[in-house]
Amino acid sequence: MELTLLGTGGPEGLPRPDCPCAACASSLGEAARAATALLVDGVLLLDLTPGAAFAAARSGHSLSGVNQVLLSHPHDGPALEHPAGLPAAGRVPDGRELALMSGHRVRAVPLDTPGTGYAVTGPDGERLLYLPPGGAAAGLEGELPADPYDMVVADVVARPDALARLRDAGLVTQTTDVLAVHIDHDVPPGAELRRRLAAAGARVVPDGSTLVVGEYHAVPDLPLRTFVLGGARSGKSYEAERRLETFPDVVYVATGGTREGDRDWAARVRAHRERRSGSWRTEETCDLVPLLAADGPPLLIDCLSLWLTDAMDRVEAWDDAKWSGGGEHALRERIAELISAVRETRRMVVAVSNEVGSGVVPATAAGRRFRDELGRLNTAFAAECEHVLLVVAGQALPLRG
Repeated sequence: MELTLLGTGGPEGLPRPDCPCAACASSLGEAARAATALLVDGVLLLDLTPGAAFAAARSGHSLSGVNQVLLSHPHDGPALEHPAGLPAAGRVPDGRELALMSGHRVRAVPLDTPGTGYAVTGPDGERLLYLPPGGAAAGLEGELPADPYDMVVADVVARPDALARLRDAGLVTQTTDVLAVHIDHDVPPGAELRRRLAAAGARVVPDGSTLVVGEYHAVPDLPLRTFVLGGARSGKSYEAERRLETFPDVVYVATGGTREGDRDWAARVRAHRERRSGSWRTEETCDLVPLLAADGPPLLIDCLSLWLTDAMDRVEAWDDAKWSGGGEHALRERIAELISAVRETRRMVVAVSNEVGSGVVPATAAGRRFRDELGRLNTAFAAECEHVLLVVAGQALPLRG
């Protein structure tokens, strides 16, 4: 089954008309995108958008063989043009299946928003799922087939949870080709867009690309271990959370615990909780080794600097005499145990830590000791991770991977 993406942008295209934002200003050349429309084997058109006939011609195709046009999302009005000879656009009722004379079968997938998703099965059995902008499949337990899709084309940027649901239902696996479409100006185009999508196991292609559904392709490798560093309020926690938002049942490991009577700390904890997916589970603990050793869903550890504070409290590292009398050795053992667990883990892990080595030299011996030990811990932890990022002013700079 052959798929041609006549457009891959949001409903208004990219750049948006008359939008002065930085993302729109940068959306030039291959980064410019028409509204998303899919041509399947030259016979099925999913979403009729302005300029569809010209887009097909630019990609070396024609709409003359199209015998079915289906709309996936509400439109404010009819398309700006309806190419001559093209069938009228329609919609399949949720749960119903349409059989085409070409041998394709199209099943309407219910959504959690207005609109319709389409599961297309080709004559040779390849399976494609297309979801409209802002849409996620609903009722996955009974509405969709159990076998994974060969390709999923969806709004990965705006609805990462849609991909998480499909993964949870076993409909997206490591071999599924996930394509991001409905690309809008929410993410800067180019390298940053590709980086964010790769973290979700997805990719993006230029308008006019033709792909073969089910053909072997280089699915973006998902790192087992990712380490995110950054200064205070740099956006490092948000970056770490975003890297796992397309995965279900993440275990969020909060190492800071609760602080009685500290309103500022309570507000920080509340903000983190409100940002996280409702399907994630929270564990408030600094006992990381058993979690890393056990099998299970991905771990998000936030953060190692608070873990180190707890570890130094336990060995009384703040007291010079106790530090030199065995506390330093005890801390080294705890860190070595943690690093060994990270090296041997089978779980996906995203860990966060503070980068404190570039600031003012602490005025106290205890402060300098913490800074030095955190630097050593960060270095050792980063050495065990496939991906290492430094976040500065909300911008993620890849250091490794």
